[in-house]
Amino acid sequence: MLTPERHRIILQLLKDKNIVKIQEIMELTNCSESTIRRDLSQLEEQKFLKRIHGGAQRLQGKLQEPSMIEKSSKNLQEKRRIAKYAASLVEAGDCIYLDAGSTVVEMIEYLPLKDIVVVTNGIMHISPLVNKGITTYLIGGLTKLKTNAIIGRGALASLDLYRFDKCFIGVNGIHPQFGFTTPDQEEALVKQKAISLTREAFVLADNTKFAEISFAKIADIHEVSIITNDLDEETEKQYLNRTSIKVVTS
Repeated sequence: MLTPERHRIILQLLKDKNIVKIQEIMELTNCSESTIRRDLSQLEEQKFLKRIHGGAQRLQGKLQEPSMIEKSSKNLQEKRRIAKYAASLVEAGDCIYLDAGSTVVEMIEYLPLKDIVVVTNGIMHISPLVNKGITTYLIGGLTKLKTNAIIGRGALASLDLYRFDKCFIGVNGIHPQFGFTTPDQEEALVKQKAISLTREAFVLADNTKFAEISFAKIADIHEVSIITNDLDEETEKQYLNRTSIKVVTS
């Protein structure tokens, strides 16, 4: 079977099923595992799919954006492990920025109680922060209901009033070439601004965000450190020489 025909079959399978296993493709095409792995690598380079353990997954749409409720219910244990490690980086006396991300909100449970100040655009963050007794500032601006985030010109102006020791950002896509991305350009601007005002910037993202590309760019890969969960060796290698990356396994 010719390469273009195999590629067509793979892409059709992904369109129908969203996730496809290597074994399934091998049976349909009567080709070896090495051939199919090579096909998947080529299609990933062409940005038609992303490889996952044992197969491939269809890329999400550039503008596709789950709600905060939808995001909060996915990969919860992985997000908590990432969040716990991220919170361990916060030191007494730090002024930190917490972005309105579903992984970032999980940090709050693990934050130190004393001598820190939090600035956030996350509406859902306020109640747990206040209940913990942490000094908290909510920036002004437009309320985006889908992600419970404060965005817009007012948010950018509010952020200009602060400087941070550390900021913790959520993203929808991480790509070695195209950097960190999110579907909404307004949210991207707020994330960019926070990164520009901090001494250390961290992206908190589970491994499903890798190889995804959303509509609006936040930053280049080298500008922000990554905290994530179990990555396969090949994916991790793509980022090791480009940025600092911490893989949290427990």
